[in-house]
Amino acid sequence: MATISAADVRELRKVTGAGMMDCKKALKESDGDFDGAIDYLRKKGQKVVAKRAGKDATEGVVMASAENGKGVILSISCETDFAAKNDQFLALATKVSELAQAKLPATKEELLALELDGSPVEEQLKGLTAITGEKIELSNYFVVEGENIASYIHAGSKIGVLVSYKDGGKADEASQFFRSVAMHIAAMAPSILSPDEFEEDFVIKEAEALRAQIEAENETNRIENLGKPMKNVPQYASRRQLTPEVLKAAEDAIKEELKAEGKPEKIWDKIVPGKLERFIADNTLLDQERCLLSQFFALDDTKTVAQAVEDFADGAALVEFKRVAVG
Repeated sequence: MATISAADVRELRKVTGAGMMDCKKALKESDGDFDGAIDYLRKKGQKVVAKRAGKDATEGVVMASAENGKGVILSISCETDFAAKNDQFLALATKVSELAQAKLPATKEELLALELDGSPVEEQLKGLTAITGEKIELSNYFVVEGENIASYIHAGSKIGVLVSYKDGGKADEASQFFRSVAMHIAAMAPSILSPDEFEEDFVIKEAEALRAQIEAENETNRIENLGKPMKNVPQYASRRQLTPEVLKAAEDAIKEELKAEGKPEKIWDKIVPGKLERFIADNTLLDQERCLLSQFFALDDTKTVAQAVEDFADGAALVEFKRVAVG
């Protein structure tokens, strides 16, 4: 019988992510053979796959890559950060990402069915679940296509972004600029590109919720005498509600307000645009939270992302993005 050292157990745990006692037993059962111990853990752990099926896998890594106008982004999830840093887990995640980029399957299900090292990706993930004792799954997978693709992986590989864009004839500078847009997406987590993608009923409900929320905050501020400035209560939530008629009515109301304040009409042209912009800002809070083009750009918060792209180059445009996060 081979002597099993603590160092051997630690090394097997580092490679597989399995528990210390499981690693020790595996080495004993395989008479100290390292590969045999891994195989033992895999066979012993098949029951673990079904047992862990209902568990939450909230850790893991995001992988993104792009070649020739086609990019893939995916996340491989597990239950603990320890497993997410495991060498075997990271090696499998890298292989799955490389396979996805090479084959470009259209859906997550198609990727799971592709063969990797002699068996489907899905079976590879189950095999690692069996070894580590943790649920491991392909939690997200998307393909992005376009003239140009920018990618960004946030520190720790917990968040990744792909951006499809048109460079406006400034190819050399565009790669860096749109990477900064990808960084903005990672930080600000927009869910759609523009307000046009919202369903009308959703916008109406969100506008009602926003009004109620801000009215409640103002009332708390008043009752508790917090000294915070009262927030303007919005009538609307999205730019798609601000029809030409709504904006005309808002402009007329601003002029009536200036008239009541005794402001000379000759200076209204200098005041009205700023007040109208404030009206728009107060009434597009849903857009600012969820729509990429409507958000204020993280690298220059004097501009929206849409304005930053427009200022970058004529003809530059954001076409599509995908943001994937674990945890």
